[in-house]
Amino acid sequence: MRMSLAQRVLLTWLFTLLFLIMLVLKLDEKAPWNWFLIFIPVWIFDTILLVMLIVKMAGRCKSGFDPRNGSQNMKKKVWYLIAMLLKLAFCLALCAKLQRFTTMKLAYVFIPLWVLLLGGMLELGYNIFYVRRD
Repeated sequence: MRMSLAQRVLLTWLFTLLFLIMLVLKLDEKAPWNWFLIFIPVWIFDTILLVMLIVKMAGRCKSGFDPRNGSQNMKKKVWYLIAMLLKLAFCLALCAKLQRFTTMKLAYVFIPLWVLLLGGMLELGYNIFYVRRD
């Protein structure tokens, strides 16, 4: 199953819009929903992305696949998987803090986000300065 660019953009826009509408209703105190319920559109979207990523990574297990051809591509997919898990950890910690399930300091809640941003900056720097150009 392949989605066109327009379908991916529409799906991203739809889930973002739904999340923002639910967030505004919660912040205006119009809806007394749980914070975990507010983040459901984000988690559904992330689950779709994770399943697609895992299916692509599992494609390397097919017979006849030459592992030398996609080693750089696999490193990028592993980074995407780690980034998605860090984002998930941040969202879960944020919801737990906002719902007062934990008394964790806010600085600890943001550690997965900071690691994600640092990793993104390192990958950007690597792609700009160290990638060979033929």
